[in-house]
Amino acid sequence: MGEVEKNGGIREEQAGLRKVKEVMERFEKKRELSGLMGFGVTIIAVGASLYHLLYAYFHPFFALDHRAIHWAFMSSLIFLLYPFSRRISPKQRPSLFDLAFWLTSAGICIWIFINSFDIMNRAGRFLDVDVIIGATLIILVLESARRSTGWPVPLVAIFFLLYGLLGPYLPEFLIHKGYSIKRLSTYLALSTDGVFGIPLGVSASFIFLFILYGAILQKSGAGKFFTDLAFGLTGWTRGGPAKAAVTSSCFFGMISGSSVANTVTTGSFTIPLMKKTGYPAHFAGAVEASASTMGQIMPPIMGAAAFLMAEFLGIPYIKVCIAAAIPAALSFFATFMQVHFKAVLMGIKGIPRADLPSMKETLFNGWHHLISIVLLVYFLSLNFSPERAVFWAILATIVCSYMRKHTRMSLKDILEAFRQGAIGSVEVAAACAAAGIIIGCITMTGLGLRFSSLIVDLSGGHLVLALPFTMLACLALGMGVPTTAQYIIISALVAPALIKLGVVAIAAHLFIFYFGTRADITPPVALAAYAGAGIAGSNPMKTGITAFQLGIAGYIVPFMFVYGPELLINGPFHKVIFATLTASVGVYCLAAGVQNCLFIKTTLYERILLLITSFLLIKPGLITDLVGATLFGMVYLSQRLRQKKKIVKEETATSQWREQ
Repeated sequence: MGEVEKNGGIREEQAGLRKVKEVMERFEKKRELSGLMGFGVTIIAVGASLYHLLYAYFHPFFALDHRAIHWAFMSSLIFLLYPFSRRISPKQRPSLFDLAFWLTSAGICIWIFINSFDIMNRAGRFLDVDVIIGATLIILVLESARRSTGWPVPLVAIFFLLYGLLGPYLPEFLIHKGYSIKRLSTYLALSTDGVFGIPLGVSASFIFLFILYGAILQKSGAGKFFTDLAFGLTGWTRGGPAKAAVTSSCFFGMISGSSVANTVTTGSFTIPLMKKTGYPAHFAGAVEASASTMGQIMPPIMGAAAFLMAEFLGIPYIKVCIAAAIPAALSFFATFMQVHFKAVLMGIKGIPRADLPSMKETLFNGWHHLISIVLLVYFLSLNFSPERAVFWAILATIVCSYMRKHTRMSLKDILEAFRQGAIGSVEVAAACAAAGIIIGCITMTGLGLRFSSLIVDLSGGHLVLALPFTMLACLALGMGVPTTAQYIIISALVAPALIKLGVVAIAAHLFIFYFGTRADITPPVALAAYAGAGIAGSNPMKTGITAFQLGIAGYIVPFMFVYGPELLINGPFHKVIFATLTASVGVYCLAAGVQNCLFIKTTLYERILLLITSFLLIKPGLITDLVGATLFGMVYLSQRLRQKKKIVKEETATSQWREQ
C-alpha cells in the first residue's frame, strides 16, 4: 500500500511539474539558445552584470555614456533572445534579421558612447547623421519593447510620437505647435530626456542591480529558505498551506519582482498543497496570484517602479520603503485573514507539524540569508544610494553563502546568477526605454500640464472624483502595459493633478503604483491569476474573480492613505499608531465580510454590518471610528453567542447519539 501511495505521489508531482512547464511556456517569450550562440549570450549577460557592479562602485562615466552602455547590453540580449515572431522565427537560433537588429542597436549605442561629448556640445544644431541615427534608434527601441513586453507599450509610444508630429492638426484642447522629425528624433534619441532619460537611467543604475541581487539570492538557496520559513511559521495553523503561500509569496516576490514569475515559481509547490488540504482549485490559484502581486509593494525590495518613484520625487529610496510599509502590511494582513476565514468556513485544518520544515533547523541552516537583507536596509538607512547599498548586499550574499556547505556558491553558480540577473532585467529596460519616448513627447508638447488641468476641470476640483478616474486609468493601462511603464505614463500625466488637488506627493505616486500592480489580478486581463489557474487546473476567469476578491484591500488601501497620510508615517506618532490600529480592524472586518465568516458563517445582516464597519474604520475620523467600533462590537457579540449555541447544540447531539 505504501509503495502504491508513493508511486501515486510521484505521478502527481510529475503531473504538477508538467503543468508548471506548460504555464511557463505560455508566458515565456524568450528563446533557449545553446551552442555557440548560447555561449555568446552568456558572455553578454555576464559582461552586463560585471559592468553594472563596477559602475555601482566606481561611477566612471557620465549619465548618457552609462545609459548608452546599459542599452547596448539590454538591446543585444533582447534581439538575440526574443524572436521577431513566435510563429515564423526560428526557435533555436537568431535569424539574420535578429543579428542585423542586434549589431545595429549595439553599434548605435557604441557610437553615442564614443561621440557623447560632441553630441551634447552640438545640441540644437544636429547633423544629418544624428537625425538618421536618432530615428533608427527610436524604431529599434519600439521593436525591442514589442518583442519583450508585447504590443501595448510600443503602440502607446507611437501614439505619443504622432501627437508630437501632428500637433497643429489636432482638436483645440490638444493642439500644439508640432515638431519636425529632425527635432523629435534627435531630442528623443540623443539627449537625456528621451530614450536615455530618467526611466532608463533608473533601470541602468538601480533596477538592474536589484534584479541581479534577487537572482543571486535565489541561486544561493534563499528562495527555499523563505518558503520553508513561511511553512514553519504558518503551515500548522488552520488553513496553513494557504497562509504559507501568502507569506512565502510576499518573501519571494521581493526577490523576483514579477507577479507572474512569482506565481509560477512558488505556486508549483503551494497550489497542489492547498488543493490537498481541501481548498477548491480556483481558490488555491487565486491565493497564489493575489499574494504574488504583493511582492512589488513589499519593502525593503519593492518593484522597479518604486526606484523610479524615488527618482521622480527626488527623495531617498528608503523613504519610499518607509512610506509603503504600513499600506503593504495592511494589504498582506487582509489577504492572510481572508485565507483564514475561508479555512474556518470550510473546516480546513493545518498540516501536521511532523510534515513541516522544522523552524529551528530552517533558521539554523539558513539564517545567513538574512544578513545581506539586513545590510541592505542598514546602508539605505545611512542614506547610501540604492546602487551602492545593493552592491554591498550582493557581495555579502556571495560571501555569506560560504557559511553553509549546502548554500556555497561555486564560480559556475555565480556566473549563472549573473546570467539570469541580466536576462531578467531586459523586459524592464525595454519598457523604460520606450517609456522614455513617451515622457519625452509629454515634456516637449506640454501635454502633462494640459492633461493635469483637464483632470482638475473634469473633476470640478473635487478629489473624490479625480481618484476613481485615476484608478480606472491605472487599471486599464496596467492590463496591457507592465507596471513600470504604466507607472511612468500615469505619474507624468495624472500625479501633478492629484498634487494640485491637495494630495501629498508621495501618496499620489503610491496611489498610481498600487493600482498598476492590481492590474495583474483584475479581470478580464489578470495575468497572474491566469498563471495560477494554469497550475491549479481551474477556470481562469473564476480564478481571476477570486484573486480580485482576495486582493480587494489593495484596491481600498490607496484611498485610505490619500485621505489619511498618517498611514504613510506622515504625521505625529500617536496619530500614525491610531490610524494603523483602526485601519487594521477595518481590513479585518473587510476580510470577514468578503469571506462571509468571522468565528462561524455570518448571517446576511452580520455580513452587511461587517462591510459597513470596514469602510467606517478605514475612513479617517473620530466619529466614523466610534460608529465602526460600535457596529463591530455588535457583530462580535452576535457571532460569539451564535457560536456558543452551535457548540452546545453539537455537544447535545453527540451526547444523545452516544446514549442511543
